[in-house]
Amino acid sequence: MSGLPSVEPIPEGVVSLEDHERHATQRLDANALAYFCGGAADEITLRANRVAWDGIQLSSRVLRDLVGGHTRTALFGRTLAHPILLAPVAFQRMAHRDGEMATAYAASMQGAGLVLSSQASVLLEDVALAVLAERQRGPLWFQLYFQHDRGFTEELVRRAENAGYEALVVTIDASSSGVRDRERRAGFKLPSGISAVNLAGLPAAKPFMLEANQSRMFDALLKTAPTWKDIEWLRGITRLPIILKGIMHPADAQLAAHHGADGVIVSNHGGRTLDTLPATAAVLPRIRAAVGPQFPLLADGGIRRGTDVLKAIALGADAVLIGRPYIFGLANAGAMGVSHVVRLLRDELEIAMALCGCATLAEINSDALFS
Repeated sequence: MSGLPSVEPIPEGVVSLEDHERHATQRLDANALAYFCGGAADEITLRANRVAWDGIQLSSRVLRDLVGGHTRTALFGRTLAHPILLAPVAFQRMAHRDGEMATAYAASMQGAGLVLSSQASVLLEDVALAVLAERQRGPLWFQLYFQHDRGFTEELVRRAENAGYEALVVTIDASSSGVRDRERRAGFKLPSGISAVNLAGLPAAKPFMLEANQSRMFDALLKTAPTWKDIEWLRGITRLPIILKGIMHPADAQLAAHHGADGVIVSNHGGRTLDTLPATAAVLPRIRAAVGPQFPLLADGGIRRGTDVLKAIALGADAVLIGRPYIFGLANAGAMGVSHVVRLLRDELEIAMALCGCATLAEINSDALFS
């Protein structure tokens, strides 16, 4: 794909992320809805992510001098205009014809960080070429899944480096796909013309010959699943910061730092892998305590309001990522829809900061939470 994305109006009456979701569910077909909206199994974790943020109350402060306040923050040597990044979401051309290119332009327009999925439906080089020259853009990171062929995995790393990506976000919590009943009921399949174009040329996996009483999961599929040794290998072949996405246990966060990761993302994969995991909001403080105050820590899962962003920072996050909300914006109005979603969250964050008496993100701590 080349050229600028199409310009489309925001649907009338859309003034919140919830509005975007409601409108998008009327525009997306059943196949895309099952993929983008569904969670694993009974979707308990999917719902818990949202409920957890709603259950946290804020503590307001008044009569403070907030002139000169801002939402800037620093991550991996870059100053970000605000702490909102766009999480990796695959196959975005299912939501809108402009797909990841529209998302990239919108992220650049709003100064938001963007994590491009390994399973993007456009080439990683095209996305980088489109936005890297923009002075006000946020960081551009590449999501890496370890492939069964290590040589191909290294090739992906080299492509990301050569294209100008600034960090690798390694998703580590999906050694097996979740039990996605919603997708199975819908008979999900990729539409014609949409594929994981950056994985083209991946050699076919060698077939496993199972013996009697062997498990297809443990004796076949998991033979190529990554381990901590693979993180060490990756650390040895790249100069880019490595951020591990999918940490939900304090001990794993400590192991991440020990094995060379530069930061972690507290994430339960949006409730799409293991159902009945706790909400990310619930485990975030424990993981911050485990890694100390200086280790970069991000979080995702269920964030729908600027107040949620403030709560995440108060619980220990340096920044947050959103996934489904910007896909709904993309479905509604392409690049303008994604841009609107980010702008809404940033505006709401500034309002929440002002009403909690916090001029900067550094001033947000547990005192901002009512307990």
